[in-house]
Amino acid sequence: MKLSLIVVNHNNCLLLKQTLNSLINAAKDIDYELFIVDNASADGSLAMLKNDFSGFHVISNETDLGIAKANNQALQLCSGEYVLLVNPDTICINGSLDKMISFMDAHTDTGGMDIRMITPKGRFLPESKHGLTKPWITFFKFIGFAKHLSKTRLYNRNRKDWVEEFQIAEVDLLNGACMMLRRSVLNETGFFDERFFMYGYDIDLSYRIRLAGYKNFYFPKTYIINFESQPVAKFSWNYIKYFYGAMFIFAFKYLLKMPEVKLGIPQLFHSSYEVK
Repeated sequence: MKLSLIVVNHNNCLLLKQTLNSLINAAKDIDYELFIVDNASADGSLAMLKNDFSGFHVISNETDLGIAKANNQALQLCSGEYVLLVNPDTICINGSLDKMISFMDAHTDTGGMDIRMITPKGRFLPESKHGLTKPWITFFKFIGFAKHLSKTRLYNRNRKDWVEEFQIAEVDLLNGACMMLRRSVLNETGFFDERFFMYGYDIDLSYRIRLAGYKNFYFPKTYIINFESQPVAKFSWNYIKYFYGAMFIFAFKYLLKMPEVKLGIPQLFHSSYEVK
């Protein structure tokens, strides 16, 4: 199997249908498998999947287990050489998956990659190339962690030699909206840290890929359309709990003992804290 596609859904029925149709069309010439993990949707998503996508793997959870844990459920079952994780609010264009696979095939030291993201109106999303939204950038600068993300270029961002929208570049962090991972690297790093319920899981795994000695890349030779839907209402209690809770977990995980980026996985701090 060349490619495993994984989509985690929670109450995104209409957008999910668009996403799955675009993935199936983009993967028509690829040996692939498709996993959809539904986190207790109440909007008819499961009925839609049963009617329109019954030939694919559907995992139905009775409660919302979070994005990291839901992805891990599919990762334990999939068998592709590469794994593509896609949010249920994206549209993959024709040829996008072939180009991503070709890049990974040609760059065997690459652990993960993401691609150029644009909005339905064609606006470029800067988090495509550094994997971070503005609150995360501010957070990493505040705690002094940004200096460990030199390839993400969080300081002095006006330098002319830095990556632009259409330049391939090595980056530190990937954006989970559409990230392709090499399965053999996942076998070394482990899957997602399930303490990150809804946010930060992609940042944590991206950083662990770098710690293991592999590269992450931003690849703009193709793109996806991202509708930027919010899993929870911004500034609601759940948003504050999961978003800022993820920052808390990341800070305690890495700042208590700062690991160096080198070949092999250093001993990281393992704790039992969890934000739920």
